[in-house]
Amino acid sequence: MRVLYKRVGGLDVHKKTVVACRMRVTDEKRVDWERRTFGTMMADLLGLHDWLSEWNIEQVALESTADYWKPVFNILEEGFEVVLVNARHVKKVPGRKTDASDAEWLAELMLHGLLKASFIPPKPQRELRELTRYRTTVVRERARIINRLEKLLESTNIKLSSVVTDVMGVSARAMLTELVAGATDPQALAELAKGRLRNKTKELEAALVGAIRPNQRFILARQLSHIDFLDEQIEAFNQQISQHLQQMAPSAVQDGQDDNDGSSGQEAAESLSWTEAVKLLDTIPGVDERTAEIILAEIGLDMSQFPTADDLASWAGFAPGNHQSGGKRYSGRTTKGNRPIGGALTQAAWAASRTKHTWLKARYHRLAARRGKKRAIVALGRSILVSVWHMLSKRQPYQDLGADYYDQRRKDSKVSYFTKQLARLGFTVQLDPKPLAV
Repeated sequence: MRVLYKRVGGLDVHKKTVVACRMRVTDEKRVDWERRTFGTMMADLLGLHDWLSEWNIEQVALESTADYWKPVFNILEEGFEVVLVNARHVKKVPGRKTDASDAEWLAELMLHGLLKASFIPPKPQRELRELTRYRTTVVRERARIINRLEKLLESTNIKLSSVVTDVMGVSARAMLTELVAGATDPQALAELAKGRLRNKTKELEAALVGAIRPNQRFILARQLSHIDFLDEQIEAFNQQISQHLQQMAPSAVQDGQDDNDGSSGQEAAESLSWTEAVKLLDTIPGVDERTAEIILAEIGLDMSQFPTADDLASWAGFAPGNHQSGGKRYSGRTTKGNRPIGGALTQAAWAASRTKHTWLKARYHRLAARRGKKRAIVALGRSILVSVWHMLSKRQPYQDLGADYYDQRRKDSKVSYFTKQLARLGFTVQLDPKPLAV
């Protein structure tokens, strides 16, 4: 088999140990190799770096085992070309598996160039990922506490969530604060409503009649305090992410990638900053500033990592699976992809499906009628991600096709179809164009 790299290494990474194998092709076309086991402490990993450098190793392959690969990658990324591979792509033959043989197998595959590298962004983007991912965790924890608060209110016969849309809104929060303080008069509590909620005073009075006990007031107070703490944490993360985006270096953008006519544009002399990219993605219906930050933290600004929009969709897990054998096509369910961007796109898709007079809403209803709501949401998320790829590649804001895109696209055929249907039902059809509005 053809040898593509002459000095390579393979690492089988665990929590406490790293089994390393280094290989080199000699001038006599002979392959020399050595194995050694290292610890995972900082000093041990530096020793691994020096051990690989002794043979002037250029490429190093390691599996993406949980989070244990990250310390190794951080040490080796500056001195070597580190290839992080999916463990499913390099499975050993059953019955011949040990840690030492795994390291040797990785090195041998790397020697012949048979490994496909996973997408690992630069260090500043990885730091941004940590911020956005943990902020998402805090936001989800806040939602869980709110759900527990509503469950507590139900157990006290207080049906506040049946009347108000958001139990953490200004009016509802004021009522909950008074409940914690010991207030029991439903009329006085209902008077705390503001804005349009004052139209539901009678419903509020009925909903606020309950039997709340001291221990339940104590739990409610702790829940409100916990939510306030999480709100502070989320705001702190928002500020830190904004500062990090401003400090990150801009990225050069290629204009006109993969145009419809197949011509490639000239490389843009200007560069796209991260804050400008956030504002750019914010123009997509359903995508707000926070969602845009999550998307950019996962995929970055440089779309050359993904040759086409379909490659990006497949990497994110928004592409149908390809399982065919014996001339039969089996399950086409979507593949496993990047979970953080998957959650952000799903949330954006649901928001886009509720926008007014947009192509995304029209596409959702068109697909939901035939394929169901969940499949329509996945298709909508893919459409948003494809738009992101083109927007970042061409540095252009989102251009909506319009809510009537599908009607106008086949207007003549639809007019002919419905005219024939009416004629079959016994009607004489005469079409007069609608006068234009002045």
